[in-house]
Amino acid sequence: MSRPQTPEQPLDAQGDSSPHRRVEDSGEGTQNSHRMLGFSDALLSIIATVMILPVTHTEISPEQQFDKSIQKLLATRIAVYLMTFLIVTVAWAAHTRLFQVVGKIDDTLALLNLACMMTITLLPYTFSLMVTFPDVPLGIFLFCVCVITIGTVQALIVGYAFHFPHLLNPRIQCSAHRALSRQHILRLVLRGPALCLVAAVFSLFFYPMSYLLMVTIIFLPHVSKATSWCKVRLMGRQEPPARSVEPFSFDLHAPLSKERVEAFSDGVYAIVATLLILDICEDNVPDPKDVQEQFHGSLVAALGAHGPQFLAYFGSFATVGLLWFAHHSLFLHVRKATQAMGLLNTLSLAFVGGLPLAYQQTSAFAQQPRDELERVRVSCAIIFFAGIFQFAIWTAALLRQAETLQPSVQFGGQEHAFMFAKLALYPCASLLAFAATCLLSRFSTAIFHLMQISVPFAFLLLRLLMRLALAGLRALQGLRPAHPVPSQAEAEAQSQLLPASC
Repeated sequence: MSRPQTPEQPLDAQGDSSPHRRVEDSGEGTQNSHRMLGFSDALLSIIATVMILPVTHTEISPEQQFDKSIQKLLATRIAVYLMTFLIVTVAWAAHTRLFQVVGKIDDTLALLNLACMMTITLLPYTFSLMVTFPDVPLGIFLFCVCVITIGTVQALIVGYAFHFPHLLNPRIQCSAHRALSRQHILRLVLRGPALCLVAAVFSLFFYPMSYLLMVTIIFLPHVSKATSWCKVRLMGRQEPPARSVEPFSFDLHAPLSKERVEAFSDGVYAIVATLLILDICEDNVPDPKDVQEQFHGSLVAALGAHGPQFLAYFGSFATVGLLWFAHHSLFLHVRKATQAMGLLNTLSLAFVGGLPLAYQQTSAFAQQPRDELERVRVSCAIIFFAGIFQFAIWTAALLRQAETLQPSVQFGGQEHAFMFAKLALYPCASLLAFAATCLLSRFSTAIFHLMQISVPFAFLLLRLLMRLALAGLRALQGLRPAHPVPSQAEAEAQSQLLPASC
């Protein structure tokens, strides 16, 4: 795939993409926002991904068994991680919507954006407090305060940009309904922080309600759209009031651009792949004293003792890399990302962000062999959900294939079967491994490592296997007895025997 375009370039909404215009803007004290948006996307993808670190660092001593209490603790932390990851992606989407309206930036806007990013960087710390002290409301309260602060700063950016209209998107500048545009974007930016304000209040006396309100933030845009769709179905499409005729020249509720989705997704995959090596660097560098005492000064022997951890690292990195390759192959053939595809992509990325936890579980096989069955199942579940949501993206795209997909991967296209096999490979392999561990629990570790080794080779041979399968199907069709084509004289004789039609 060709290199992704600059994030906001496809919108062509800023009207200042030429080099000459950029020089002119810099002379006026304003700048193009592309580089700042790239920086913000990178930082947000990092913050969303490092949320998994407190979960991966859940301390389980070798004496502890992977019993129901540990499983409940881990499940609770994973659930809170998924919630906070999705809330960060909601903040990223709001930031993207905001800079569809703000076309250019000056020094003040750049500093306000940095203040917003600084607040976002505090979210992993507040999340760590939430998972470490789940019964203490302070962690929830501080997390909500951070989200409220982010919304407040974004509202200040909106107010500042509308106070100096030359910073706005040219389409908004020329609109006769600029005040309505400001109200609309403020509602989009502040609805999440408003719910967090209520959640912060509830955290002081009934914190379960706070979690419910924070979950509502994630699905609020989709619930709002579903409510509007049901209203249109029940009451019919109503004419808008005259004063709100064409307040925008583009839809702020429309799906995000394919390029922005790709950039954010690539950031998550790259950071997850990088996080895997951190545990290797931290936990698998032998202590010089241990090398001398236990291995008689042999560094090779000391590194050999960490062989299972290195094997787990290579398998986990291959999983991340191949899931990224499947994502890359899918979006190579995507014309446009719908809102449903965006939600499914976010859910897939949330489980991709959990792959460091899968690595941490598989690397512990050697230290805690009695718990390997439970750890294998946790790892298989994470990989399955990361892959099945990728497959669901393609399924959602097929429902509107003329609008969303290239012809080659549509039904009947030459790449349709190959794309189906590529996206189904990891869900099927992880589900098969999970089922095999239920039947052959004594060999759970061997089954999991076999899956990690076989899937990359299956990716390499996938196209060849698909061609052989299709050739076999064609050969079977060719073996069918062909019906003889009657000659013209036989056809005329048969037509005479048939009764004449009325």
